[in-house]
Amino acid sequence: MKKKIPIKWHELLGKLLQDLLSPVNISVNLEAQIMSDSPRIDILLLKRQSTEWTKEQLDLLPDGIRDTKATDILLEFKYTESLNAKAIQQTLSYDYLYKAHKHIESERVQSFVLCAQKPQKSTLKKLGYQKTDIPGVYRSQFILIRKVILLSLNELSNVPHNAYVRCFASHIQEKSKAFELLENTGLLNSVAIPLKFFISGLKGFWLILKGDKMNIEITKEQISEIGKTWGKYYWSDVSVEDRLAGLTTQDRLTGLTTQDRLTGLTTLDLAELKEYINKHVP
Repeated sequence: MKKKIPIKWHELLGKLLQDLLSPVNISVNLEAQIMSDSPRIDILLLKRQSTEWTKEQLDLLPDGIRDTKATDILLEFKYTESLNAKAIQQTLSYDYLYKAHKHIESERVQSFVLCAQKPQKSTLKKLGYQKTDIPGVYRSQFILIRKVILLSLNELSNVPHNAYVRCFASHIQEKSKAFELLENTGLLNSVAIPLKFFISGLKGFWLILKGDKMNIEITKEQISEIGKTWGKYYWSDVSVEDRLAGLTTQDRLTGLTTQDRLTGLTTLDLAELKEYINKHVP
């Protein structure tokens, strides 16, 4: 029997979050180190620099995470594994060791388990997890386990701020809804091109190539390459106006030489430019 090749799903989620959140001053560490001499562990660390979430940050963070006041967010991501006691024990260990190593107050750290698969009712009952008033967000009634908040990606509301993580939900229909929401609401117009390629690659890997059923190794770099390949075909039929939609003036000019920027200007345009420079440039 052919041995199944493991895919580092946390790296794929981490790559998406890194490209998505870094521009709004939330650092993302793909493999957090919880102690000075400890090995890297398969957990994501989100760390914000501001004292409170900004509107730009809240627009990109899923339910549960956007509702915490903690500055350091530990994410344990389970894609192929179902929720079990071991996952909670591991996360509790990471939570404790991270706080001890960083000498950080307990309220500044919040740990989450993100489950791509919907947790079984029997497991939720055994671990004391109950639904909150936010769909897909669970908290345990047990005092120790309560330190770890559970997010069920299949159950999160299909709203813009949840769409990015819902791309990793296990149910194909929930994935499809997330990608459709990102595309149809114009959310992707405001993100950088590399992230667009990565999200396009994820969609292709799961919805077209049926990557869940393929016994292959796939990396975040390969996902981006898939997105780039399909992106070239997509953009070839898109108008210049649509390609530039959502980009700032600075983004549009990035990479252009001075000569390129002046191409197409008339004598009148250049005269107006000279007048502007004389007035506003010291």
